[in-house]
Amino acid sequence: MKWSLALPAFLATSHAAAIPSLRGQLQEVLKTPSKPIGVGHFSEWSRATKKAFLMDWQAGKSSEWTVVMGNEGGDMDSMTAAIAWAYHLSHSTENDTHPVKAIALLQTPSHALDLRPENKLALDNSQMTVGHEDLLTSDEVPEDPETLASKLKGIILVDHGEPRRKWRDAKILSIFDHHKDHGTAPEASPRIFEKVASCTTIVAREFLNELEKLPQEYHLNHEFLELVLSAIAIDSGGLTSDKTTDEDISAAKRVLARSNWKDEKLFKVMEELDDELSSAQKDISHLNLRDLLRRDWKGDLIDTPSPRTPTVSLGFASIPYSMDEQIKKTDFAELFDWFAVHAAWTAEAGVDISICLNKYKIKDKKTGKKEKIREVVLTVRDDVRVDQEQADALFKVVKNALENNKEGIELEPWHRADELSARQMVWTHKSGAGRKVFRPIVEEAVYGWDRVGMEL
Repeated sequence: MKWSLALPAFLATSHAAAIPSLRGQLQEVLKTPSKPIGVGHFSEWSRATKKAFLMDWQAGKSSEWTVVMGNEGGDMDSMTAAIAWAYHLSHSTENDTHPVKAIALLQTPSHALDLRPENKLALDNSQMTVGHEDLLTSDEVPEDPETLASKLKGIILVDHGEPRRKWRDAKILSIFDHHKDHGTAPEASPRIFEKVASCTTIVAREFLNELEKLPQEYHLNHEFLELVLSAIAIDSGGLTSDKTTDEDISAAKRVLARSNWKDEKLFKVMEELDDELSSAQKDISHLNLRDLLRRDWKGDLIDTPSPRTPTVSLGFASIPYSMDEQIKKTDFAELFDWFAVHAAWTAEAGVDISICLNKYKIKDKKTGKKEKIREVVLTVRDDVRVDQEQADALFKVVKNALENNKEGIELEPWHRADELSARQMVWTHKSGAGRKVFRPIVEEAVYGWDRVGMEL
């Protein structure tokens, strides 16, 4: 296509000299800016692996690939653990007759990656390509997981112990997790469930153990090692939090010894990494409500046992702001608009039951100390998989389970609870319970849901 720059007749003579300049400006505008490609072996390996996976899928060779995946929340621990084990599998077998083809999958869409600024900072520090083009994200998987799962050589789960429903037809080769063991894939190997601050700790320890047994060690580049240290640091509070174990400290020490920071003191390095990343993690004041809802979102489908009840989609959001503060982030700064934005997001996500878990701090006027407050927001839709009658019954079942929980969590109605509409409820509580506690309560209620008591 040829572009021409025509001037009105009365300008043709007086501004003729400006034409070359204007043409030059137009050409600059029409140019598509090129994104800087990441530098270093880590970025090159990741980009090449992604290309090879997509090419093999196109050629019908999906069965040659192992996909290493973290949980759908996509925090730094999940991301790093997946990348690290895929890196280890491919490098430790590169001289074998049949090298392992392994790729890390981030179960987060590419447009949502930057909603976690700490991840963006860590990847930038690792000199990865701008826009995270080196990484395979959930929206870039070339085939529906429901059909791709059974075609793969297998999957490896990190930072979660059960695959999402859409991946359940895949063979689970290994599991590395620091949560509760629900007995999934007992034949997987390695299969490690261990209480540590960071799942990356487990992965780092295991790949270092295997690396040191190889006839010849593969290269661990400094960008890769620094990403591993970053993940352990932010999940362990720089190795100083109550969650920190001897295994976290040992793994970090071993990784540090191979990094460019080997001459620095361990706790100094980890504290600085934690300070830098935690500061970035908190820099989310610019995010709107929709972004806050999808920033840390986890959900899945639940197949209810009764033939009278349909499959239900359940989603959890974790948000570090109070309901009142979130309302201020909507266009109209009104309660109705919070639920309008929330409804638009849950409709897009195809969710029936949504649970928003909010947490924030308030200062005690007497003591001056900050007190942690949490909120639980329950909504049930009637336009996805369940009709209005089913939604009403489901809301009652889940609401009752939450209010009469066996964990001793005392839920109090939110101060504006009387303004809420049908199938909406908000509570506050002062316990430390988060998603790991509330999700089993809600899932158990859904499993026990039955239409027997509903009018048909």
